[in-house]
Amino acid sequence: MSDPIKRLVQHLARLPGIGEKTATRLAFHLVRSPESHVRELAEVLVEVVEKTGLCSVCMNITEQARDPCHICTDPGRSGAIICVVASPSDVVAIDRGGYFRGRYHVLHGVLSPLEGVGPDDLHIDELLRRLDGGGERDSADRPVGGSGDVEEVIVATSANVEGEATAMYIARLVKPMNIRVTRIASGIPVGGELEYSDQATIARALEGRSTL
Repeated sequence: MSDPIKRLVQHLARLPGIGEKTATRLAFHLVRSPESHVRELAEVLVEVVEKTGLCSVCMNITEQARDPCHICTDPGRSGAIICVVASPSDVVAIDRGGYFRGRYHVLHGVLSPLEGVGPDDLHIDELLRRLDGGGERDSADRPVGGSGDVEEVIVATSANVEGEATAMYIARLVKPMNIRVTRIASGIPVGGELEYSDQATIARALEGRSTL
C-alpha cells in the first residue's frame, strides 16, 4: 500500500463507525473514482470547515453567515419549549419527524467522568444564560431568578448512565429557575417484543406509561 493511500486509510479510520477494513475499501474506491468527483468531495470538506460554526443561541451547527440558525429564527417554532440534546445529529433525528415545533439546545456531549468530560466541557452555561430572564444569581453565579419566556426544558439525552447523569445534573440547575424540566420517555420500542426486552427497559416503559 503506497504512502498516500496508507495516510488516507489512517484518516478515514478516525471517523466514527469506520474501522480499518471499511477505511481501506473507501480509500481504494476514492482512488478509482473520477478525479473530478474526488476534487469536489475535497472542496466540500474544506467548505464545511471554513463556512460552518456554532449558533450563538442554541449551539447547533450552522452556516457562519446565518447566526442565529434557521431553527432559532423560525417564527413558526415555540420559544417556550427547549429540547436539550447531546449532539447536532440528535437535532436532525428529532426534527426529521416534524412533531416537535419548539427549539433546541446542543450540549456537544454528555457528562462522563471516566472520559474526563465534566460540566465545563459542555454548553450548559450557555443554556442557563439562555433561560435566565435577568434574575439574581447564586454564589456559584447560577441564575436563580426569572426565566424569560421559556416554560419547559425537555432533556433528550440517551437512556444510558452518562445520559441519565447529564439529565439529572441539568434538572438540578434548571428547577430553581421555576421552569418545568421533563425527560423523554423510553421503553419498549414500536414493534419490539416484550420477551426480548431487558428488565431496565421494561421498568422504564412501565414508569412512562400513559392513559389510553
